[in-house]
Amino acid sequence: MDPIPAHFVWISSVPENGNEGQFRPGDRENGHANAMPPFQVHGSKADFFYCGELKQPESLQSNALRMEEIQSLPSLSSLSPSTVSFLNKQFHRKEDLIHASRLVSELQNRCGDLDRNLIDLNRTFETTLLAYVFHSNGLHDIFRNINLQLNRLCSTTSFSSDGGGEGREEQLLAEELPALAKEVARVETVRLYAETALNLDSLVGDIEDAVSSTMKRDVKKHATTLSSEEMRLQALKTLTLTEDVLTSVTKTHPQWARLLSAVDHRVDRALAILRPQAIADHRSLLASLGWPPPLSTLNSSNLDTRKSSEVLNPLFTMQGDLKHQYCENFLALCSLQELQRRRKCRQLKGYDREIALHQPLWVIEELVNPISLAFQRHFAKWVDKPEFIFALVYKITRDYVDSMDELLQPLVDEAMLAGYSCREEWISAMVTSLVIYLAKEIFPSYVGQLDEESVTGVQSQARIAWLHLVDLMITFDKQVQSMLAQSGLLLSLQEEGNMQKISSLSVFCDRPDWLDLWAIIELGDVLDKLKLEMEDGKNWTTKVQGAVLLAGHEDFRSPVISSAFLQHLLAVVDRCRALPSISLSSRFARLAGAPIIHKFLDCILLRCQEAEGLTALTDNDALIKVTNSINAARYFGSVLKEWCEDVFFLEMGLHEGDQLGTVADVSRFSGPTEGSGSSIFDGEIEKLEKFRLEWVEKLSVVLLRGFDARCRDYLKNRKQWQEKVEEGWMVSKSLVGALDYLQGKMSILEGSLNEVDFVGVWRSLAAHVDRLIFSGILMSNVKFYDGGVERYSCDLEVLFRVFRAWCLRPEGFFPKASEGLKLLKMGEDRLQDYWAEGEKWMVENGIRHLSVAEAEKIVKNRVFKG
Repeated sequence: MDPIPAHFVWISSVPENGNEGQFRPGDRENGHANAMPPFQVHGSKADFFYCGELKQPESLQSNALRMEEIQSLPSLSSLSPSTVSFLNKQFHRKEDLIHASRLVSELQNRCGDLDRNLIDLNRTFETTLLAYVFHSNGLHDIFRNINLQLNRLCSTTSFSSDGGGEGREEQLLAEELPALAKEVARVETVRLYAETALNLDSLVGDIEDAVSSTMKRDVKKHATTLSSEEMRLQALKTLTLTEDVLTSVTKTHPQWARLLSAVDHRVDRALAILRPQAIADHRSLLASLGWPPPLSTLNSSNLDTRKSSEVLNPLFTMQGDLKHQYCENFLALCSLQELQRRRKCRQLKGYDREIALHQPLWVIEELVNPISLAFQRHFAKWVDKPEFIFALVYKITRDYVDSMDELLQPLVDEAMLAGYSCREEWISAMVTSLVIYLAKEIFPSYVGQLDEESVTGVQSQARIAWLHLVDLMITFDKQVQSMLAQSGLLLSLQEEGNMQKISSLSVFCDRPDWLDLWAIIELGDVLDKLKLEMEDGKNWTTKVQGAVLLAGHEDFRSPVISSAFLQHLLAVVDRCRALPSISLSSRFARLAGAPIIHKFLDCILLRCQEAEGLTALTDNDALIKVTNSINAARYFGSVLKEWCEDVFFLEMGLHEGDQLGTVADVSRFSGPTEGSGSSIFDGEIEKLEKFRLEWVEKLSVVLLRGFDARCRDYLKNRKQWQEKVEEGWMVSKSLVGALDYLQGKMSILEGSLNEVDFVGVWRSLAAHVDRLIFSGILMSNVKFYDGGVERYSCDLEVLFRVFRAWCLRPEGFFPKASEGLKLLKMGEDRLQDYWAEGEKWMVENGIRHLSVAEAEKIVKNRVFKG
């Protein structure tokens, strides 16, 4: 028989017309006007429709079987109100009958899931009950042992009171009571351990149940009245209670390490599920708010305008339930992060926890991440114009930073997330996203261009582009620091050493090879600029105007070239200051700054060697060339000393040893001087000082050599010390030329050399001349008559007069010649006392710079006859 398609059968639960279970054919959706809805409830009367295919009855038996199935439906009185409400909701219209089979399948699946959950709960309950029984039995055995020992103690005490003796009582007090107290303490510890373990097991079980509920919220939405967010909050509260217990156990019973490890393992598994869920829900909520705001309206023409994105700030425009939902979600995520922080603090106790504990704020990261993705579409078009990249990042950072303070900071404070500033975290996250893009896209592109340039040998704009990019990064960092300084956060960041978080130059922290490459490019650029200035002769003769340091009033008379080197070195130092790490600054200063100083030192040394090689410094121009180099070295070194008194240079000096160990190219540079106060350029300052002292000494030696050559006849004339000075002469004729040469050269040095080094020259020259005269005349075994003594005295007076222009008592700088003259002028009687008293007589007469042998030799050569 053919089936009767799509007929509905109505079954009344109350007999109608005396025929219980009567059915009648109905129509489809456009059926009979009197057709009743699929399911209705009127008072106590319920009507059902049966939806299915009925075949023409082949036999009365088949119809009877079908009717038995239909009549097996439950009556209305056996259904609960919730079931009736559910059926009314599901079968509100006739069309809903089509989905009856699917509903049955879904209900069967739900019942199966519930049955499985019930089985799991029964197993968990059984396991917990067995554990409880095990601990209970253990405690029962312990208390039974205690009871036995107490009974034994009681019997022992009774025995002692009956006359057991004082010895037994002393044994009880000395041995058994301490053992009993120890056993009681052990039992108490076991009891406390059992209670703590059961409490933690219960808490962790609640956490796992809550996490499982959030994972199956779609399945359980009809079985529970709590939403997913409420279940997550409940899990967070339980996690907080668990962490409180774990913290207390860590402080009071650190030996329970295995218990702590087991609980931490289970909690970590729960958090591994809970955190991604919370972040996913937060991202969905942000998307519903319209975050991130569109950036398509921003271009190179309006990057500096401020009003375009303020209107589009979704954080200010959200209202009502959406705002309440966002705030609740925000607080939950902050609470979860605070819980993670507390766990790390407990687990890392005794270690360096600063890096591990202070993690970026999760809620701010979720605001920045979608903006970073939106940035990249614009950045891809601006690889060759990085100024647009920095301008866009700064604009977005500036436009939304106020909302972080006004809207989000109160929520962070409410979540009791200590040590976090939303302004700082927002700026830090934006800078970090920029640094990541620079490290992934911009710098590798520039490095590739430099590598291509080194292979082909063709000069390109890669180096200029690199330096331009660094200039943009330094400018951007100054803008960011200014933004932070407005809220007073910059000082705290500097104190805590967190400048890497807000500096785009932190890209070099993870790539020191890029820092080395930058230093090489920077040094090459500086040397190219200095090359032109070194070739200009005027820069070596023109004096620096106002080359007087603030610390004193010394005129260095330094040529302009020294100022040019210092200006370029200062530019390199300023770039060092911009780096966010002292170790990076020290490394960069070593690679780019120290070679500039060495270049300067090599340059002035070469000029001095050229002057010495051409004329042996006998020419006045050669002397002036050397004095200019000495002046430049002194000025350069003095400025470096003033710089190195700054804390920044001292901090770089402390890290220099590590930098020298990691950079092989710097091994030729000398390290810092010994001592806790060494700075980064102490080695270079010492080299400049050594150069200056060496060439100052050379100047004095050159003058001494010329003086010696011109007074050689004067020193060899032994007869003159037996005669008086020629009539009308105040000095020996053979000494006049030498004194004139000496005075002329000293006048040139006085006019060209700086004051300090000129003093060094004439003092050194005086010492050399003193030794020359003393050894050439007094120690040459010549006989001094009265006339010779007078001649010698006149010659020394004229010599002293030459040096009196620079000191008041020049004889103090010629100690041996002066004391020799003093001995020669003494009378014969006084000199006879010398032979009697010797050294004591020398001390009494002020002879301190001559030895006994030298004084004896002079006294022997004094002739008092003729």
